[in-house]
Amino acid sequence: MDWHSLLTRERLGKLTHSAEEIARSPFHKDHDRVIFSGAFRRLGRKTQVHPVSSNDLIHTRLTHSLEVSCVGRSLGMLVAEMLREQMPNWSEPSDLGMIVQSACLAHDIGNPPFGHSGEDAVRHWFRDALERGWLDSMSSAEQADFLNFEGNAQGFRVLTQLEYHQFDGGMRLTYATMGAFLKYPWTAQQISQTGNKAQKFGCYQSELPILENIAEKLGLPQLGPQRWARHPLVYLVEAADDICYGLIDLEDGIEMNLLDYSEVEELLLNLVGDDLPETYRQLGINDSRRRKLAILRGKAIEHLTQAAAHTFVQNQALLLNGQLQGDLVEHMQDPAKSCILNAKQLARERIFQDKRKTLHEIGAYSTLETLLEAFCGAVVEFHSGRELSFKNRRIFDLLGNSAPQTHWSLYQSFLRIIDYIGGMTDNYASHIAKEMTGGSSQT
Repeated sequence: MDWHSLLTRERLGKLTHSAEEIARSPFHKDHDRVIFSGAFRRLGRKTQVHPVSSNDLIHTRLTHSLEVSCVGRSLGMLVAEMLREQMPNWSEPSDLGMIVQSACLAHDIGNPPFGHSGEDAVRHWFRDALERGWLDSMSSAEQADFLNFEGNAQGFRVLTQLEYHQFDGGMRLTYATMGAFLKYPWTAQQISQTGNKAQKFGCYQSELPILENIAEKLGLPQLGPQRWARHPLVYLVEAADDICYGLIDLEDGIEMNLLDYSEVEELLLNLVGDDLPETYRQLGINDSRRRKLAILRGKAIEHLTQAAAHTFVQNQALLLNGQLQGDLVEHMQDPAKSCILNAKQLARERIFQDKRKTLHEIGAYSTLETLLEAFCGAVVEFHSGRELSFKNRRIFDLLGNSAPQTHWSLYQSFLRIIDYIGGMTDNYASHIAKEMTGGSSQT
């Protein structure tokens, strides 16, 4: 791979090229298109790690995505400065920063309600649907899209199909930004062939032609059937997510009284050493733990960002050859690597097991099972050729333009249901499910 192709300013689904606005590059436009989209706005009411809480300081998918984008922008600009001689003549460090920032903003845009438990609930429901014969008319590759449902693949569909120019390029982002977004540039068919159920994927069969087009424009090497090498900037998006996920989970843990401030402080001090900001040294016993943590966390992110950027540059040859194994964190040196890994381990042991989170995840299953049973059941009846029941006619009324058409396959119809349910916020999904079962969400 080469940077000239990887950073192309060409745009998906746009046949003509207009003069760029003064001071607004194609990559700035990508950023703005993501920010102003409805799918991005709805992340404000979707679970990050903890349930959408009455504590306003707990992160949602929206605040998480904004923070990841800030770290990603710094990473992109740092790398571009270090590799300035190898970048295209027309590019500036801000271009790389904006590409990574835009991809970071969008990295969770396809997540369903209730976070990762929502993803698992969708997969579980479709495995039951397979046993009932509801997927029999689909190819094995199409079935795999639902059986291994992934927010990353749904996000790719949101960006390229659903938002703005519907089924005509979607947001029409640049190929460079789309490449940086594609953490898993392969389809679920790869999971079926390898049998690795833990493996993720980034593209449904329905968007495979778009993935092929993006890979060709960027010069991504094809590694196998329906599988391509990752764009190097994906590793920066991933690193930004790891940095924020690791540290911010702990911050939320303190807010929810699941962790002590002292243990998180110790973890961060092991990273920054004597490089403490003067403002931190001047803090007194009456200063709040939030203020202390904010200052220390800022310095920790600075250290981790520098470490990730240097690791990227050191491994540039492997990245451009599509041969780097694992992520950047695995190749970082201590104490940066240990900080992120220890933070994640602490979150797994002390935060993810919280009873409130457990109850929320159980509720997510019940809610999504109710919605999928109702909407997909209506679709199955429609494709059977039988006259729709009154209930299912009303369900189709709810779907509006997403209601199945006679010329659609069952696969296409189910995808539209996933589009509809996957786009819901936690609150809206719970409200609709409650109303559908004869209850009321009104108090």
